[in-house]
Amino acid sequence: MNNKLIIAAAGAGKTTYLIKKALKRKKKVLITTYTISNEDEIIKKIYDTVGYIPSHIEIQTWFEFLLRQGVRPFQGTMHNKLFEKNVGFYLTEKKSAPFIEERNVIDHYFTNQMKIYSDKISKFIIKCNEKSNGEVISRITKIYKHIFIDEIQDLVGYDLDIIRLFINSSSELLMVGDPRQTTYSTHPSDRLKQYRNGKIVEFINKEINQKKEICKVDKKTLKKSHRNNEKICSYSSKLYQNLPKSEPCKCDSCHDYENSHIGVFLVYKRDLHNYLENYNPVQLRWDRRVKHDPNYMVYNFGESKGLSFDRVVIYPTSKIEAWMKNNTNELADETRSKFYVAITRARKSVAIVVDDNTDKNNIGNECCFYSPTV
Repeated sequence: MNNKLIIAAAGAGKTTYLIKKALKRKKKVLITTYTISNEDEIIKKIYDTVGYIPSHIEIQTWFEFLLRQGVRPFQGTMHNKLFEKNVGFYLTEKKSAPFIEERNVIDHYFTNQMKIYSDKISKFIIKCNEKSNGEVISRITKIYKHIFIDEIQDLVGYDLDIIRLFINSSSELLMVGDPRQTTYSTHPSDRLKQYRNGKIVEFINKEINQKKEICKVDKKTLKKSHRNNEKICSYSSKLYQNLPKSEPCKCDSCHDYENSHIGVFLVYKRDLHNYLENYNPVQLRWDRRVKHDPNYMVYNFGESKGLSFDRVVIYPTSKIEAWMKNNTNELADETRSKFYVAITRARKSVAIVVDDNTDKNNIGNECCFYSPTV
């Protein structure tokens, strides 16, 4: 069995794990991921490890890979006019032009400038593969004997159909990700919508492993965080009780700091300035409309993904505050993921800002209230 999905905790070193595996392979390896920032991180970590990019390893974003190895070699399969076209790429956050494919193939998939829509590129490749009797996937797996996908939870819709084809190919498929950190997705799609919002484990178990386990799901290898301490692991795990609890690693070097102000804290708004002065945390907010202190570093929840800080202070939304008071309260998938990302950025401490009239007895016993110092 050449296929494996590894579910990783935040800070567990999933990218480092992929790189170590890739460096050990002898034949061609593709490492692909959705975002450019994560592609840059992979390149940097390989340089930091061996000082260069080995010739048997290629790093590409998911869309770059699909365009170069899926669309362009086979674009004429879909329409004769496409043989002579120089096809580009168009990133769209919304669903693209609603032309019916059967009536107008070119306008269904492409802009007037012959750039393929990002929300239809995977579908285009699936259709090309069908029309060419599997030659698209056959060609890709002849080039890459090992296909490694980082941040697998970001893939949706027809991306999952491509994953299905890779699983049934001769190449090794290794996927790593954290369903709790689904702050992005490759495109809006109704295709396989029951597996959106990071439900990659459900997709593998229900769509792939129905009759026989041909893709192993591993929830143990990367469940220990090298970033978060025990209190942060425990609190963040409350958001996803259907997944194994995150645990801090046992590495002395990862937690080699003084045992002072460690854990998860609640800070009244009236005490926030004092807290910022004393601990210099990075501020994390839902978006730029949230009021914050301009004298201290700030990130939106989503853009902080992949980053690490010693300490953070979080400005929660009203829905997050309601969940903190009662963990059975509903949280939208996006809100839950972004709050999880925000909590798990910190090595030492997480502080969450609450209203001055918040009752200490009405917000759970996992967090300590901050007592200001002079």
